[in-house]
Amino acid sequence: MAPTIIPANEATHRATGGVPEASPQDRLQILRDARSIALVGVSPNPIRASNFVATYLVRTDLTTYPVNPRADEVLGRRCYPSLADLPEPPDIVDIFRAHDAIPGVVDEAIAVGAKVVWFQLGLRHDEAARKALDAGLQVVQDRCLKIEHARFAGGLHYGGFTTGLVTSRRRRSI
Repeated sequence: MAPTIIPANEATHRATGGVPEASPQDRLQILRDARSIALVGVSPNPIRASNFVATYLVRTDLTTYPVNPRADEVLGRRCYPSLADLPEPPDIVDIFRAHDAIPGVVDEAIAVGAKVVWFQLGLRHDEAARKALDAGLQVVQDRCLKIEHARFAGGLHYGGFTTGLVTSRRRRSI
């Protein structure tokens, strides 16, 4: 018996629990439109991935808001206890929380009027993603915002930061 061949778009649809994936063009447009990002669950510990991403993002022209109720400051910036405490609704809510905390963060993002929820690399929660989509938010799952931003800006370098070596590549503004 021959194996059943599933078209790629249908296979992706099944693999994602019916939640549409954000295309590269969608992700590029999200990053072009964004002016502010809330980093929910960012750690003040420099060896944590969330701190590495925050270190990169504070060097961009995006307004970054660290959100962590257990930290007063991250990278010299005031840390807010919740999304509701931010001075403005963020364009993107970048989530660095455990899987079981994602629905609560999505509820907060909807309540404050965020435009996008971004689940960091390794994070998927199709039920929460569907709720965000149904509320009119855009959703990106299982993607690192730092990697995507650097990729579109032409800034992927050794270790994720510019090495200082001479290169023929020019940095682009996204």
